[in-house]
Amino acid sequence: MNEQTPYSPAKVWKWEKENGGTFASTNRPIAGATFGKELPIGKHPLQLYSMGTPNGQKVTIMLEELLAMGVSGAEYDAWLIRIHEGDQFGSGFTDVNPNSKIPALMDHATDTPTRVFESGSILLYLAEKFGALMPTDHGPRTECINWLFWLMGSAPYLGGGFGHFYNYAPFKMEYPIDRFAMEAKRQMDVLDRHLEGNRYLAGDDYSIADIATWPWYGALVLNVVYEASEFLDTASYQNLNRWTNEIAARDAVKRGRIVNRTRGPLDEQLHERHDASDFEIKTQDKIEA
Repeated sequence: MNEQTPYSPAKVWKWEKENGGTFASTNRPIAGATFGKELPIGKHPLQLYSMGTPNGQKVTIMLEELLAMGVSGAEYDAWLIRIHEGDQFGSGFTDVNPNSKIPALMDHATDTPTRVFESGSILLYLAEKFGALMPTDHGPRTECINWLFWLMGSAPYLGGGFGHFYNYAPFKMEYPIDRFAMEAKRQMDVLDRHLEGNRYLAGDDYSIADIATWPWYGALVLNVVYEASEFLDTASYQNLNRWTNEIAARDAVKRGRIVNRTRGPLDEQLHERHDASDFEIKTQDKIEA
C-alpha cells in the first residue's frame, strides 16, 4: 500500500473548508433551507420532485410500472431538482423532505396532502396505496420487505462509499477504494447467490424489491454508474447479470430510468415528465435528429 500522510483528527471537528470532490459545493454539516422557493404543482395528484440518479429512478420506474398495469391514479408530474445546483435546499423542497435528499413525493389525493420522502418509503407507500408490486401473503411480503430494507442499507456503501472514492473524490486513495470495492463485490455476491434460485428478489414475482435494487446494482452491471464494471468484474456474477438484463428489457423500466435524468445521451434524458406523451415527443426528437 502506498504511504499516506498521517492524519490526526482534531479533538472537536469543525467545518472550516469544502472537502473537495464533485459535490463539495452542496455538502454541509447542517440541515434546513438556505433560500426561499416554492415548488411547482402540476395537474396530477402525485407530484414528484427528483433527479434521475439511481435513487430517483426507483420512483419513476415504479410509477411507470403502475401506469403500465393500468393504474390510472399513478399518473404523475415529475419536476427536476438539480442537486448539483443545490435545489434541494429550497424552502419548498425541505418542507417535503427535511433531509434535503431526492426523491420527494407529495400526494394531493389525500384529504390533507401527504408528504413522502426517502425512496424506500415512497416505493412502499405506492405499493400499499395501489395494492400492486408487493406480495400480499405473509411470507412473500416479508421476503419482499427484507430485500427492500437490504437495499436501503447496502446502497450507501456502493454509492457513498465505493462510488464516491472511485469516481467523485478529488483524488484517488487506495485504502477507501480497496475497502469499498471489497464491500461492493460482497454485496454483488449476496445478490448473485440469492438469484441463483430465484427469478426475482422476492421469488417468482417482480416487486418493489427489484425496482429498488435494479437502478443501483443493475446499473453497475450495465456500466452506467461509475464506469467500474471491469474494475469490479461484474460480468462474473452470472445470475445478477441475468436478472439485470431481464429487468432492463421492461418497457416501464426503459421509460422510468430516463425521467429527470440530466446525464448520458440526450435521447436518454427527459428532464421533466407531465404526461405519457412526453415520451413520444422524446422518441420523435430522436427520429428527427
